[in-house]
Amino acid sequence: MRKKVAFYTLGCKLNFSETSTIARSFTEEGFDRVDFSEKADIYVINTCSVTENADKRFKTIVKQAQKSNSEAFVAAVGCYAQLKPEQLADVNGVDLVLGATEKFKITDYLNDLSKNDYGEVHSCEIEEADFYVGSYSVGDRTRAFLKVQDGCDYKCTYCTIPLARGISRSDTMDNVLKNAREISAQNIKEIVLTGVNIGDYGKGEFGNKKHEHTFLDLVTELDKVEGIERLRISSIEPNLLKNETIDLVSKSRAFVPHFHIPLQSGSNTILKKMKRRYMRELYVDRVSKIREVMPHACIGVDVIVGFPGETDEHFLETYNFLSELDISYLHVFTYSERDNTEAAEMEGIVLGNVRSKRSKMLRGLSVKKRRAFYENQLNSSKTVLFESENKEGYIHGFTENYVKVKAPWNPELVNTLHPVELTKIDDDGIVRFEFL
Repeated sequence: MRKKVAFYTLGCKLNFSETSTIARSFTEEGFDRVDFSEKADIYVINTCSVTENADKRFKTIVKQAQKSNSEAFVAAVGCYAQLKPEQLADVNGVDLVLGATEKFKITDYLNDLSKNDYGEVHSCEIEEADFYVGSYSVGDRTRAFLKVQDGCDYKCTYCTIPLARGISRSDTMDNVLKNAREISAQNIKEIVLTGVNIGDYGKGEFGNKKHEHTFLDLVTELDKVEGIERLRISSIEPNLLKNETIDLVSKSRAFVPHFHIPLQSGSNTILKKMKRRYMRELYVDRVSKIREVMPHACIGVDVIVGFPGETDEHFLETYNFLSELDISYLHVFTYSERDNTEAAEMEGIVLGNVRSKRSKMLRGLSVKKRRAFYENQLNSSKTVLFESENKEGYIHGFTENYVKVKAPWNPELVNTLHPVELTKIDDDGIVRFEFL
C-alpha cells in the first residue's frame, strides 16, 4: 500500500510555493498526496511566524490531523519551526520539527513513521541558512507561485523573518527561467513572483554577495518566456521598486498592472522607529510614478497599527496619508510582539483595544478604497482569468489589474482567459461583467 501524505500551509505565497516543492519530493518517493481533511499517514504543517494568530492556529491544525488519524506522523516545518522548535515539539501529537535548512530534506528524516513520545527537532543556527533552494507551486490553483529569492538583510525592528529565513539570497537567472518554462508547460496561465524581499533579487545568486543580475534583469527576461500569459509581482519594497521596473511593467507583454507595496506607517517618526529604509515622501513618489504610466493599475498597501510609541496623532497621520493617496486596497496588520526583536523591548506599548480600534478604522478605509477603485474601472474592457472553485453557484476571477469578478458557475470557464466589459458592482462588492 502506498503511503498517503497531506499538507497544510500557514502564511504567505512563499510558503505555498515551498509546500508545493516539498510535496513533489514526497511524490517522487512514492507517496500519494491527499487533502488535509482526509486520512493520511503523514501530515506536514508549513508554519508561519508573522502573526500571533499563526502560532495559535498551529495547535488547532495538529488536533485536526489527529482527528483524521490519531496514529499519523505529524511534522512541522517552516518559519515558526525555525524560531521556536522546542515549543512546537512540545505540542501534543507533533513527531518531527524541521528548521530552515532541513525542511527541503524532509523525506530523509522519515525512515520510521511510528509516533514519537516527544517531537524530534532538527534545526540549524540560522547563519547556516545560506544556500538557496528554488521552488514553485503548481496543481493547487490557476496561478503558480514562483520563488525567486529567500531571506532578508533588512533589520526592521518588528520582524523575525531574518531570524527565521536567514540572509538574502537568490535563485540563479537560469533556474528561474527554467522553472517558469516548466510552469508554462503545465497550462498554468499566471505566475506570481514571490520571495521574502524580491526587489533584492540577484544578491547571493552565486552563494556570496556578488551578483550580475538585478530585479530589473529578472523581469526583463521573464517577460520573454513564451507560453506565460500573465506575470504578477508580489510584494516589493518601495525603495527597491525602481522607475525602470515600473516602465517595463507599463509596456510589458505579460506583466500585469498590479503592485503590492508595503508602507507599514504613514508617519515618518514611526517609520524611523521601525528602521524602514524610506520615508513617506518616497512612497508618494512611487505611487505617483505608477499612476503616471498606468492610471488603471491596482496598488495594494501593507500597514501595521499599534506599533510601540504610535500615538493617536501618529495613527491619524497614517490614516489621513492613506486616505489621500491614490491606492486601491490595504492589508492591515495589528502589531504583535515577537521575541528577539528590538520592538518588543520598546516603550510606549499600545493597548490591545486601541490596536483593535485602529485596525478596524483602516479596514473600513480599505473597503472604501477598493470600492472607489472598482467604480473607476466600470465600463472598461479587461481580461479575466477564471478560478477553479465553485463558490455558492458562482465562478470568480480576476482582471489583470486585480478587480474581482463573478458569474454563474460554468466549469468550462475554469483556468481560461476572456475579454470582458465590467458593468456593475454587486451587493457583495464583487464586479459583474459582460463577455466581449
